[in-house]
Amino acid sequence: MQVERYRKNFAIERRHFCTRMTVIFEQWVNYWTIGLLTVIIVIVYVYVKRHHSYFQKMGIPYIESHILVGNRGPVVFKQRSLFDHSQVLYNSIPDAKYVGIYDFAIPAILIRDVELIKDVGVKHSENFLNHKILSDPQLDPLFANNLFNLQNDKWRKMRALLTPAFTSSKMKMMFDMITKCATDFADFIEKQSPIVVDVKDGFARYTNDVIAGAAFGITVNSMKERNNEFYLMGKEATTSGFVELMKMILYQASPTLAKKLKANVVSHRAVNYFCNIIESTIATRKTQGIQRSDMIQLLMEAKDSGDKLDLTIEDITAQAFIFFFAGFDTSSSTMSFAAYSLATNPEIQKKVQAEVDDILKKCNGKVTYEHLKEMKYLEAVVSETLRLYPAAAEIDRVCSKTFELPPARPAARSVTVKPGTVILFPVYAIHRDPQYHPNPDKFDPDRFLNENEKINPLAYFPFGLGPRYCIGTRFALMEVKLVLFYLLMQCNFEPCEKTTIPMKFSTANFLPRPLNGHWLKIVPRKGIKRL
Repeated sequence: MQVERYRKNFAIERRHFCTRMTVIFEQWVNYWTIGLLTVIIVIVYVYVKRHHSYFQKMGIPYIESHILVGNRGPVVFKQRSLFDHSQVLYNSIPDAKYVGIYDFAIPAILIRDVELIKDVGVKHSENFLNHKILSDPQLDPLFANNLFNLQNDKWRKMRALLTPAFTSSKMKMMFDMITKCATDFADFIEKQSPIVVDVKDGFARYTNDVIAGAAFGITVNSMKERNNEFYLMGKEATTSGFVELMKMILYQASPTLAKKLKANVVSHRAVNYFCNIIESTIATRKTQGIQRSDMIQLLMEAKDSGDKLDLTIEDITAQAFIFFFAGFDTSSSTMSFAAYSLATNPEIQKKVQAEVDDILKKCNGKVTYEHLKEMKYLEAVVSETLRLYPAAAEIDRVCSKTFELPPARPAARSVTVKPGTVILFPVYAIHRDPQYHPNPDKFDPDRFLNENEKINPLAYFPFGLGPRYCIGTRFALMEVKLVLFYLLMQCNFEPCEKTTIPMKFSTANFLPRPLNGHWLKIVPRKGIKRL
């Protein structure tokens, strides 16, 4: 009995001992873990604080920032949209020509003065030629190798090679193809009306069909064939959410780590799909002797000549894919905001429709490229849409040659900007600045038609500026105006219960989106002959 009791007591004590040792070990581990984390946080904090003395040393007025998120915290934590927050940053130090901010962990100079923006972006553009590098060419061949992201001489050569594909004469050649897409789309919508719809989805499908024809040489109808592979793959490849943004930020902060983690923005499946389309298109054209006046033809000839660029199939696909990156979401967004602006301003919509009707009478229903150019009020509507809702909140440049900025304030000293420094032009905030645009939040196309009070060209740059000005501007404007023309010819845009009035941007997207989506009601025009 005593032995048995001893054994039981020993077992109990052993369990208690093990329990105590486990608790001690867990506390020890927790203490070490907490201590290690504390040390890491302190090191990061000290590093960041020292790093943040960057602007003090340069003598640049700056906005207080936070660890890791920099001055983008309200955007990351979805307190403000990127566009609204960019405006807040712009207005934070109103007496300075430029201010220092942290674009997440990257220091950047946000230029507020439009004359200085012209100096940096146009006059001295050779010192600020490139955009930020957002991805690795091996990880992201379509994203990193397209015209927008190419650097220095590679960009110059590719820009020179592609420019002939976007001249007025080439736009005229593409006009009939885009008109077919626009009339097919308008015809589909008119047959469905009256209808309450998120117009962004429809316009994205129309834009997809235009890109398919103009850049890839294939024909699709994404309204009738809603799940066609080209549309689904294009949408997948151009999705720009939080994860994709984090990958791009990671690459800026640590390219080596981004490569090790294989942080690609565009999926390998999408890369293979579009490369196969281009390869098949090139093979068919060569086999059948097909010649077209488009971008692919220019790139094919350059590849065969071998005297301009050493082009691969991936390089050619990357340039065709610029239509997706630069046009798929941005153009459809412009169309959606234009429709919203007309729906919430019916008197302006009637004026556009009157112009549409006049042109139709003049051309007997056969609209040409020249007729579209005559439509000054429609053009003003699109321009005003781009002023209020530009595709980008900010445009970036990276300093490549040492440059001296004038003093940020009258009593300050000039600032020497070194290579690698990021410069930001706050497009959205300048477009909404009452100093340049009276009553800036009002949708007023007449501001672009008033000869006595002309828009300051330095305070309006939705397509960028300088040598990096968007190469596809003519193309984008043509596809936007054509689809609006054919829709307004047959339909009216009206607000519905889901329409966001007044406009408030969603904090869930990094591109401009209404809080509730682009919901509108589309109804047929009364007394108008259908297409």
